[in-house]
Amino acid sequence: MLHRYLRSIFTRERPRMGIITALMGIAAFVSLLFGVGLGPVFVPPGTVAQIILNRIPGIRECIPHDWMQLQENIVIGLRLPRVLLGFIVGASLAVTGVAMQALVRNQLADPFILGVSSGAAATATIGMLFGAFAFLGPYSLSISAFLGAALTIIFVYLISRVRGRINITQLLLSGVAISMIMDGVTRVITLSAPNALGLHNAEFWMAGSLAGARWAYLSLPLIILLLCTGVLMIHYRALNLLLLGEESAGALGVNVRRTQKLLVLIASLMAGVTIAVSGTIGFVGLMVPHFTRLLIGADHKKVLPIAALGGGILVVWVDVTARTIIAPEELPVGILTAIIGGPLFIFLLKRKTREK
Repeated sequence: MLHRYLRSIFTRERPRMGIITALMGIAAFVSLLFGVGLGPVFVPPGTVAQIILNRIPGIRECIPHDWMQLQENIVIGLRLPRVLLGFIVGASLAVTGVAMQALVRNQLADPFILGVSSGAAATATIGMLFGAFAFLGPYSLSISAFLGAALTIIFVYLISRVRGRINITQLLLSGVAISMIMDGVTRVITLSAPNALGLHNAEFWMAGSLAGARWAYLSLPLIILLLCTGVLMIHYRALNLLLLGEESAGALGVNVRRTQKLLVLIASLMAGVTIAVSGTIGFVGLMVPHFTRLLIGADHKKVLPIAALGGGILVVWVDVTARTIIAPEELPVGILTAIIGGPLFIFLLKRKTREK
């Protein structure tokens, strides 16, 4: 009975978006509560909710104060900003994946396959180890990562254009080639690190981690996520038509070049800012959009919000696993997503080959 009911909700032809959005919202809320509570020191979800509500003016007077100060310090000072950052990062990576897949019309595309993350990592590493972008102030890491991502995707975009149009095969191949080049540049930079501590921090950051999360890190990624997702939602019809091909989209009134440039800008901005605060967390932009389309179809008006929620939930739980599996030590989140995402990517690739 439950199976039939779920199948009636998650249908690619006519998904019941109100129920799906509500279920995903509840799952996100529960994930945040448990994500904050789980760790070497367990804090019950009820206590987590009380501590958070106690920080809201007008409500705190109604909340009984029956928790320890240590629990409050853990929740507010350590885990809540980390979980929120993980949710924002996951949502941003998923939305970036949706944008990249619309750009290249291929469900196997994500920022890592097209070299965007490698370019962002290279310029961010220069800033981290040598202070090359220190003059940009507190957002130097984010801006440097964005510049690297933008330059890389623009370069790949230009290489892939043949007679004024994007050649998808050439785009993917050039993305892989540029990614390898930028990875090599990053290795040269890290090997030239002026001190061992800086090298260790850079290596751990490049593996993808939320360990350094701070409240100050949340504002810029959140603003970029909301802004870019909003722009994509406004242009969802153009994204849908791009899936039909450039000629068909142009015939139906889409300004293809402008839309492609917009997608390049959004993907670069989101990937750069996200990588700056979390390092390189791979395969989220590949997995989440793909499974979202399997559940609710390919309409970007529906895919974008659900993919954002799904990406946030995924990264929150992967981060919980990363900091509890070998507690009190922790694994970089990027390692776990690679272990999960690598086999999945191979499966999708084989499935796509069989369909042909």
